[in-house]
Amino acid sequence: MRFWDSSAIVPLLGDEAPRDALLRLLDADAELLVWWGTPVECVSALARRERAGGYTPDDVTGALARLARLAEGWLEVLPVDPVRTVARRLLRTHPLRAADSLQLAAAIVAAGHDPASLDFVSLDERLADAAGREGFRVVSG
Repeated sequence: MRFWDSSAIVPLLGDEAPRDALLRLLDADAELLVWWGTPVECVSALARRERAGGYTPDDVTGALARLARLAEGWLEVLPVDPVRTVARRLLRTHPLRAADSLQLAAAIVAAGHDPASLDFVSLDERLADAAGREGFRVVSG
């Protein structure tokens, strides 16, 4: 099992460059662990792409259907107090946005505060750097 950041989920939903490498990762280990807010972040990313003209409404509809199918099988780290506590520390330690700190905190809590025990899949450089500094083995596809 690996923890998947939203930045690594979104390319699985459309036809984006890192998709093939991420699909290989998924084929090797189909058990995804994500933060509770991942579906919202994915929809946000898809909506931004649509507004920017990169995705058509039909592209987004297809991507949302793929997101729903993917979400049926993944495990979610729920928004519990330990995640919020760790996220607050991460914001003081690393140059992260709030949602990124929550994702990284969810991974830390899921790993039982032993980041070396769980791979962290991310395409977001800032988040990947913070995850590596926290002790995760970072996989970028």
